[in-house]
Amino acid sequence: MKEVKKVAFLTAGGLAPCLSSSIGFLIDEYTKKAPSVEMIGYVNGYMGLLKGHSIPVTEAVRKHALVLTEHGGSPIGNSRVKLTNVKDCVKRGLVREGEDPLKVAADQLVKDGVDVLHTIGGDDTNTTAADLAAYLAQNNYPLIVVGLPKTIDNDVYPIRQSLGAWTAAEEGAKFFMNVVKENSANPRALTIHEVMGRNCGWLTYKTAQCYHKMLDKVDFLPEFMLTRERQDVHAIYVPESRINFRAEAARLMKIMDKYDSVNIFVSEGAGVADIIAEMKRRGEEVPVDAFGHPRLDKVNVGQYVGKRFG
Repeated sequence: MKEVKKVAFLTAGGLAPCLSSSIGFLIDEYTKKAPSVEMIGYVNGYMGLLKGHSIPVTEAVRKHALVLTEHGGSPIGNSRVKLTNVKDCVKRGLVREGEDPLKVAADQLVKDGVDVLHTIGGDDTNTTAADLAAYLAQNNYPLIVVGLPKTIDNDVYPIRQSLGAWTAAEEGAKFFMNVVKENSANPRALTIHEVMGRNCGWLTYKTAQCYHKMLDKVDFLPEFMLTRERQDVHAIYVPESRINFRAEAARLMKIMDKYDSVNIFVSEGAGVADIIAEMKRRGEEVPVDAFGHPRLDKVNVGQYVGKRFG
């Protein structure tokens, strides 16, 4: 294996609590253990790689790298780009007509002299990194790709605990602790807490679990209409199981009649196949993203569930 002289960082996909911290710790560790290694960050993920837009890790950045652990987001920016989706890359002006994004990215890495590429992202990010590494290997450029599994969904197989997921569950629970108070000003309130998770319900379940633990620490006064039941979670819907709307409507109506509110935690991908099928029957088009996934903001599971039970 050749000597590592230069490494690059790249963050991609949606934001997660771990991105800035991951970069901070990587820079700090490289500075401690391999101070001669040059470092750069590609701005806005694969978009920056395709456009040749990078930023150097200077001595000042090395010295204060751990400041990044105090911040969310990504200091070098993210984007959603699939290098094998040529049509999308051309449409977005990332490559010219007739160019292969994999070759453009590979040529840029060669031009920059990068030996190790750290990709910090979810399944799509690291799958794209694998495509890039395979392309480079076929063309005799021994790039080392080190993928860090980042996703609040916690759905990167076989990683048991992906970066950012635990924090997202805790913060989602805190958010709902505030939102649920709205039912005190809205009789017979139906509150839908939609949580990230296209194909995996881990975050929805974990957010509900964290919320339950928070409720355990709260005092209530049922003698003055301040009950735990009114603020509890009454349903959890995840992508791994189908929703029986008829049965659930009957069950939840009893809870509404008894406690004057119903609170539902739902994954953004719960029941998506059935919802999309219904949309297509109505003649509605379902847009997809660069990776071919249905645009969940257009499917809007939370809104759909609210309408079915409202």
